[in-house]
Amino acid sequence: MTSPNSFPVQPLSPLDGRYRPAVAPLGDYLSEAGLNRARVEAEVEWLIALTDRSLFSTSPLADADKERLRGLYRDFGQNEIDWLAEKEAVTRHDVKAVEYLVRDRLQSLGLDSIAELTHFACTSEDINSVSYALTVKRAVEDVWLPAFDGLIAKLRELSVEHADAAMLSRTHGQPATPSTMGKELAVFAWRLERVRAQIAASDYLAKFSGATGTWSAHLAADPDADWPTIAREYVEGLDLGFNVLTTQIESHDWQVELYDRVRHAGGILHNLATDIWTYISIGYFTQIPVAGATGSSTMPHKINPIRFENAEANLELSAALLGSLSQTLVTSRMQRDLTDSTTQRNIGVAFGHSLLALDNLRRGLNEISLARDVLLADLDVNWEVLAEAIQTVIRAEVVAGRSTISDPYALLKELTRGHRVGAAELASFVEGLEIGDAAQRRLLALTPATYIGIAERLAK
Repeated sequence: MTSPNSFPVQPLSPLDGRYRPAVAPLGDYLSEAGLNRARVEAEVEWLIALTDRSLFSTSPLADADKERLRGLYRDFGQNEIDWLAEKEAVTRHDVKAVEYLVRDRLQSLGLDSIAELTHFACTSEDINSVSYALTVKRAVEDVWLPAFDGLIAKLRELSVEHADAAMLSRTHGQPATPSTMGKELAVFAWRLERVRAQIAASDYLAKFSGATGTWSAHLAADPDADWPTIAREYVEGLDLGFNVLTTQIESHDWQVELYDRVRHAGGILHNLATDIWTYISIGYFTQIPVAGATGSSTMPHKINPIRFENAEANLELSAALLGSLSQTLVTSRMQRDLTDSTTQRNIGVAFGHSLLALDNLRRGLNEISLARDVLLADLDVNWEVLAEAIQTVIRAEVVAGRSTISDPYALLKELTRGHRVGAAELASFVEGLEIGDAAQRRLLALTPATYIGIAERLAK
């Protein structure tokens, strides 16, 4: 069998191929380069923290020198990416390569007198815990949450726009007490806002306590320094939370909590995608044609709900990855194993599929139009849904002494269960009921389209 020609290097993940434009902003944080930039930041800020405290007879750096040092991560770019790739090919250790980069640049800056404070008393996981906390925090706050908020805002907009659009509910897929489309969309916005608040309140924790979390090397170098306080001030100065009690690694519980919450949000979004897909399939929403787009390669009439199908699939991929992250990261054998290292390299993939789903949902919601005539037509052939209202009013009339009807529920069940009941038939039934005049007038005035309770108010 002849082998096919080899291509130039191709992206293996669709996130780095066809979907790259939708997820590219995550690359600034959750890529290898983003992680290494954060590692340089962690190393540089630790140097500044040590010299600010004049440890080991050093003096605080001049403000200009601090700014030049911070330029190592602020101006981190392709030159540094290439330098680290070349160095790691020799060291076979990513964090060590970063240490060598900082040392090299210190010499270039004329700050080689403090070179031995680079990575001082650190284990790689001190640097990694800071770096992952920084990159995940920034990716969530700068990229993922704004996209999530944009979708919630769109749902809020639609819920108000369609607040009064009466529709037949379908509990268990069967005709049920009417609602409004606005209220049903507001339910999703409400659910998403709640989990959004939990995500926004997430902790992002780092440790900085050495090889097994005991500050042993630190104390050997300077037994008089208050190393836990120094470490806390350093970590909190980076706008992160400090985990004081750890093994060699930060325990990753904050990551488990965050990924479970994002997965929960994804579950709600998945529910939204399947509901909108179903509403499209029964004609409640029509899809707005996109000029030049093809729905089917053979059926010219079709407009497929691909935005919602794409979102559904990507949310499932994201959930699987987030679940795997949570399951793996919660455990580390004794003081350290490396299962977390490979796992954490897929954080960006998990968030990438989630971000892609958000993008598709937002686009999808902008490409549909509510068919109010279809909603009203559906209501008009399902007058039997008023059976709930009628039997409830009868029960109230019995309690008030204005009726002696026994078992109103059974009476309406016999009339409506498994039967289509029209407006005239239902009106005739109500007119024959032994109930008060006011109650009878209320029931005769009721239609499926007006039997929506306070749905409109809830939507707004």
